[in-house]
Amino acid sequence: MVSAKAPEHVVVVGAGIIGLSTAWYLQERGIQVTVVDRGEVASGSSWGNAGWLTPALTLPLSEPAVLSYGLKAMIDPASPLYIPLSADPTLLKFLLGFARNCTPAKWRSAMGVFAELGRTGIDAFDEIATGNPTMTEETHVADPFLAGFASKEAREALVKEFHVIRETGGEVDFSLITGDQIRELEPTLGAGVAAGIEIRNQRFINPPAFMHSLADTVVARGATLISAFTVFDIRDTGSGVDVIGSEGRLIKADAVVLATGAWLGTLARKFGVKRVVQAGRGYSFTVVPETMPTRPIYFPAQRVACTPLGDRLRVAGMMEFRNADAPLDPRRIKAIVEAASPMFTGINWEERSEEWVGSRPCTTDGFPLVGATRSPRVHVAGGHGMWGIALGPLTGKMVAAGLTGQPMPASQRHFNPLR
Repeated sequence: MVSAKAPEHVVVVGAGIIGLSTAWYLQERGIQVTVVDRGEVASGSSWGNAGWLTPALTLPLSEPAVLSYGLKAMIDPASPLYIPLSADPTLLKFLLGFARNCTPAKWRSAMGVFAELGRTGIDAFDEIATGNPTMTEETHVADPFLAGFASKEAREALVKEFHVIRETGGEVDFSLITGDQIRELEPTLGAGVAAGIEIRNQRFINPPAFMHSLADTVVARGATLISAFTVFDIRDTGSGVDVIGSEGRLIKADAVVLATGAWLGTLARKFGVKRVVQAGRGYSFTVVPETMPTRPIYFPAQRVACTPLGDRLRVAGMMEFRNADAPLDPRRIKAIVEAASPMFTGINWEERSEEWVGSRPCTTDGFPLVGATRSPRVHVAGGHGMWGIALGPLTGKMVAAGLTGQPMPASQRHFNPLR
C-alpha cells in the first residue's frame, strides 16, 4: 500500500547500482519509476569496480595513514593515492576538508558509523534477489576472503583496523595464516606473499553481470529506462519536478532522485547540498591467470583488489583525485601492474584487457549523502567513495523510505545531505 505522502511517479537520474536499487525499492512501494542516464546501464563506477560486499573492509577513506604518504608521494603517478598538481579551487577545498577528517579521533568515530551499518548492506542485496526470477546474477560467498602481505609486519596495519572495528561495535571474523597456507588456498599467489589473513562472512559480485541483471529486473517490473539522456537541470514546480534533458527533452514527475555519482553536486547544489563531491578515480583491467582464483584477494599495502569474474580476473586499485571526465592515465595502469605482479605467478601482465577508469564520488568526511534536500521533491543518493556497490541497495532502501514517508533506518542520520 502506497503512503498518502508517497509520489506516484519518480525519476531516478543515474543507472548505476544506487539508482537501480532505488528504483527497485520504489517499485516495492508501488511507485512508477523512470530511470535516465547520460550513458548506458552501469556506465560509471558500477561497471569496473572490484564488486566487494565486505563489511569487514567497508571502512572510512579518511584514515590517518593517508596523511603519512606525504606531498612527494601524492604527486607521484605510481602512488596508491595520486593528486595531480592543480589550481582547481573545488579540489583544493575538498583536500583541505578531507585532511581535517584524517585525524585519529574522527577516523575512529567514522569507524563506529560503518560498524553500525554492519551486514545491513548485504541484507539489502538478499532482499532484491529473493523471489525475482529475472535476477539471474547472484552474490557469491567468499569462503574465505583473503588478504595477502609481503611480510608479517605489513599485516599488522589491517589487524589493528580489525581490532578497532570490534572496539567500535562491529564484527569481523578473521584468522592469521602463513604464506604457504594462503598459496595452498590460491595457487596463483606467488612467493611475494609471505603472510595472509582469512576473513569470513564476506561476499562479492560480478559487477557488469549483476548490474545488467538488476536493470533487467527493474524493467521487467515496469520501469522505463532511458539511456543517452543527459540531465541539464531540475526544476521544482511546487507540485512536482521537471527533469530537463538534452535536446529539449522533458520528463514531468512528482519527485526526482539524483544518483549521479561524482557529478552529484552539479544538480544538487541549488537545492542546498553544499558538500563537495570529488571524483576519487579508480582503475581496473582484467587478465587470465594460468590458475584462476576462486575468491577475491586484497593486497592492502599495495591498495590492489582482485576479483574473479568467471573466466577472467579483475585487478583494480588506486585513488586519484582528479576531474571526473579526464581520460584514462596509462601510468596508473602500469602502477597497478608493478604493485600486483610480485604477488602472483602464472599471469602474463602484457595480455591485459578491459582497461578502465571510473570516478568514485567522495566526500570530505567519508559519509555518503542520502535523503531529501531543501526540496521534499528532490532527493540525493551518492558520495559513497569506494563503497557504492556494497551500500548501493541499502541506500536505495533508505531513499525509497524517505520518499514514501516511511521510517528511515537509524544509520541514515549520519548521511544527511544538508549537513
